[in-house]
Amino acid sequence: MRAVWITKSGGPEVLEVRESPDPQPDRGEVRIAVRACGLNFAEVMARQGLYPDAPKPPCVVGYEVAGVVDAVGAEVVGLEVGQRVLALVRFGGHADSVCVPASRVLPMPDGLGFTEGAALPVNYLTAYHMLFRVANLRPEARVLVHMAAGGVGIAVLQLCRTVPGVVTFGTASAAKHDVLREEGCTHPIDYRTEDYVTRVRELTDGEGLDLVLDSLGGRDWKRGMGLLRPVGQLVAYGFANLAAGERRRIRRLVGQITGVPLLTPLGMMDRNRTVSGVNLGQLWDRSDLLREELTALLDLWRAGAITPRIDHVYPFEDAAAAHRRIGERRNVGKVVLVP
Repeated sequence: MRAVWITKSGGPEVLEVRESPDPQPDRGEVRIAVRACGLNFAEVMARQGLYPDAPKPPCVVGYEVAGVVDAVGAEVVGLEVGQRVLALVRFGGHADSVCVPASRVLPMPDGLGFTEGAALPVNYLTAYHMLFRVANLRPEARVLVHMAAGGVGIAVLQLCRTVPGVVTFGTASAAKHDVLREEGCTHPIDYRTEDYVTRVRELTDGEGLDLVLDSLGGRDWKRGMGLLRPVGQLVAYGFANLAAGERRRIRRLVGQITGVPLLTPLGMMDRNRTVSGVNLGQLWDRSDLLREELTALLDLWRAGAITPRIDHVYPFEDAAAAHRRIGERRNVGKVVLVP
């Protein structure tokens, strides 16, 4: 098989396509001939040496794939050779062959292409889990999402459209605002030219928000909490500010860590606010939960309520360019790798 290897921590130049023997499915696993796999901030951070859950280099990362089952292990029920599937992978997804527990594999609906299928599991599952499992999104809610033109951001905007009256605020550079409006964003905010906190307060007449989805981390968590009105909630799901650019600046790391707000149950109780965290990489022992939510997302796709927006598709040989595109925040939607 061929795979994109992180040979050592560093810039995109450390990526290398290598060949190795094909994996063989164990009991309860299927092997997938991968047709497309998603690229996320987590994998970019893993390559930079900033993602604690990732295996040590040299390694192959990748959380999501779409392809065709080409081998089935013992005791697998409901999946067969030749079936089109998408899957959540505990690393190893950036390869043209991968073995996955059958519990994390779902058949793909007719009409869903491999590229779009690979764009669903991580981004849309993260967005769905935050909005409907953690935050219990309600009609008329006011929601702020950072990096709104990225894969998770666009998924959030599309899912918010399924709840009546939800007002969305999305931060992105001005060049991406037309896309945000197309995806249903009520109030795009240019974080490069205006302070998003000030702008949100203006747009809400000082009342604030019901939900902040923050992938930035550090001081932005504190600022987001300050935007919440009573019974509001902040959901932290990333530390993207650490991955910005290709230089691992100690000052940036220290600044992000020291900027994290100090939270106490008494303080949150007095303010009637909630803070939650989401990390899909730590939910692998809840395959039942992830499968239930991914099934709901496929139903929404069938109903036409969500449509993955593909920014760019790169062959494995151009994985470095794909990493740069995400690291420089130039993508609008999902970046996908194909063998």
